[in-house]
Amino acid sequence: MQKREFAKSGGQSGGSSAPTPKRGRPFGSTSANSAAAAAAAAAAEAMSPSALLGPSLHIHNSFVEQNNKRIVLALQSGLKSEVTWALNTLTLLSFKERDEIRRDVTPLAKIPSLLDALLLIIDDWRDIALPKDLTRGARVRSLGVNSSVTGFGTEYDALASIQTPGSGVGSSAGEALGKKSTGKHQSSQWWSEEDGLFNLDDEGRAEKQLCAIAASNVIRNFSFMPDNEVVMAQHRHCLETVYQCINDHMTEDEELVTNSLETIVNLAHLMDLRIFSSSKQSFIKINEKQAVQAVLGILNSSVKAWNCAAAELLGRLIINPDNEPFISPLIPQIHKRLVDLLSIPAVDAQAAAVGALYNLVEVNMDCRLKLASERWAIDRLLKVIKTPHPVPEVCRKAAMILENLVSEPQNRGLLLAYENAFAELLFQDGKYSDSFARILYELTARSNSRVASARGIWGM
Repeated sequence: MQKREFAKSGGQSGGSSAPTPKRGRPFGSTSANSAAAAAAAAAAEAMSPSALLGPSLHIHNSFVEQNNKRIVLALQSGLKSEVTWALNTLTLLSFKERDEIRRDVTPLAKIPSLLDALLLIIDDWRDIALPKDLTRGARVRSLGVNSSVTGFGTEYDALASIQTPGSGVGSSAGEALGKKSTGKHQSSQWWSEEDGLFNLDDEGRAEKQLCAIAASNVIRNFSFMPDNEVVMAQHRHCLETVYQCINDHMTEDEELVTNSLETIVNLAHLMDLRIFSSSKQSFIKINEKQAVQAVLGILNSSVKAWNCAAAELLGRLIINPDNEPFISPLIPQIHKRLVDLLSIPAVDAQAAAVGALYNLVEVNMDCRLKLASERWAIDRLLKVIKTPHPVPEVCRKAAMILENLVSEPQNRGLLLAYENAFAELLFQDGKYSDSFARILYELTARSNSRVASARGIWGM
């Protein structure tokens, strides 16, 4: 609009101006006065808000208030056009740039029945989704081919494919039946596919899958909005669905698993695993142990991005003391995998592993004892500091982990073997000299002279 008004004002004030270019042609492509038109286009582009703020799409806040019921009903209708419109609308409304500050964000998860309607889209796909190893491929129907009519298979195609040179009767019969079947075969083809009568075909299944992925992406976008966190973290159906998706990561669509994993990471700091055994209505049978096992399965997967997210998820879940009884039995397996992630050259994997270990060692004495006895744990934590990791906070947390380990008298025998490495880092790196000075003091001091400081998961 601004470009159009600018062109109009220029034409009125300048008297003679270049003719308006036709739709579909680049501005200034007309033959008369193309240079002036190009200059006007450049000036208009410089004055436009898009040149100053970058590309963006803003939808007025009142749109949701006026159409929230329509969006929910469209999702619940099951009609392809309505569901597509609703998912596209919600994707635009829930999308947010990384550094964008939006004060008019609508708490979409608080719209009545909207979250349930989105979860219904995902449930519809999961009801018809089959594991990849159980999916039946296309079967070639060869029964009755090149033989007389038996009543099985596609009999018209079988007769049409019979070539009997020299037998006029047979050939004429085949031609007659072939001509007769041209119109009838197309209409009767539906019953020869036994999966096409009550179930969706491959194209319909693919569309259902795309709708489920789009719905999971909208739910993921919801989880980034602070106004939606409490509502979603207390929504049992939502948590059951995302945990079930990551539990089936071996057979489920990768994008659907990624969206579910990012959603649960965003809600982890408010999540109480006891919700799976609460009195709230349950839609998918899953308990606290299965939920933690699902996260451990993602942690042991071959996708590095999933490993980092699972490590961050465990580090956030353990902050809640109510989740500790469900995570503690799997601490040895978690420690082993996190130490393996420390050996990966990728800086994001090392940061995620250090962050998770930092929270785990603050839980109780048992976690500190098990990590100190884990093979390669001390070496790889020292390597993160010596390299050093490009993020100073990661190095600081690695030093704090070592300091927590040495606070237990049972670990001193194991850590005395690294006394020279601690002393070297004490004199080489001044950033973490205080931590290594305390570590060396704990190693050399008597057990009864140790200052027992109260350490909590919040650093108090």
